[in-house]
Amino acid sequence: MCEYTVSSLKTLGAEAEWVDSGKYAVEKVIKAHDEKRDFDIVILDWMMPDQDGIETAKKIRASINDDIPILIVSAYDWSEIENKAVGVNGFLQKPLFRSTLYRALEKYVLKTNEEDYLGRKTNNYDFTNKNILLVEDNELNRDIAAELLSITKANIECASNGKECLDMFKSCEENYYDIILMDIQMPVMNGYEATKLIRNLERKDSKTIPILAMTADVFSEDIHAAITAGMNGYLSKPLNSSIMLKEINKLI
Repeated sequence: MCEYTVSSLKTLGAEAEWVDSGKYAVEKVIKAHDEKRDFDIVILDWMMPDQDGIETAKKIRASINDDIPILIVSAYDWSEIENKAVGVNGFLQKPLFRSTLYRALEKYVLKTNEEDYLGRKTNNYDFTNKNILLVEDNELNRDIAAELLSITKANIECASNGKECLDMFKSCEENYYDIILMDIQMPVMNGYEATKLIRNLERKDSKTIPILAMTADVFSEDIHAAITAGMNGYLSKPLNSSIMLKEINKLI
């Protein structure tokens, strides 16, 4: 689990280290603290051979008396240990998905509260009966975007590249989709090409369906390329839930 979790955290842009016991975890946290390079978060397995995660968390708190977030990972119902988990900030359910780790970093490291994460900070958007086609090749980004959209009660369908998006659009009834969220850089067919092909289809809704680009490249030439391809606007990555829902709400 440790190697997979560290690998997942690194794909999210985090620097991560792992050890294989509670004893070594305490030693590493103390060492980092003494060297004034404290960890931003500590993730502990509940069941470990020498000492469990709860005991390890207590020793970390006793040793450095700091406010570093400590999370316990368990495959079991943690309600029975929750009242014993002094010094533990939260729990994560196994198996650990990258989207779960992303949300944990958002909440405990970046201090993004749950309502802000889900886009409820300023408005409660209701997209009931709206069909959103989400086009994203990166599984983690796709999961996160779908989760952000799920609070709107919209029907969310996903494609992993531009060709798949094009095929789905061509096979549906006219005006079935209300908006397309289109990643730009994808294998098989990129977002620019897919958008151009959609706009050139011989059906009325191909000219009117809103298409929003999703891109980490927000230089003027990239925005110009998106508009030239036939897109209605863009969302910068990483996605900001409030901005995303606001932009979608303008177009559907």
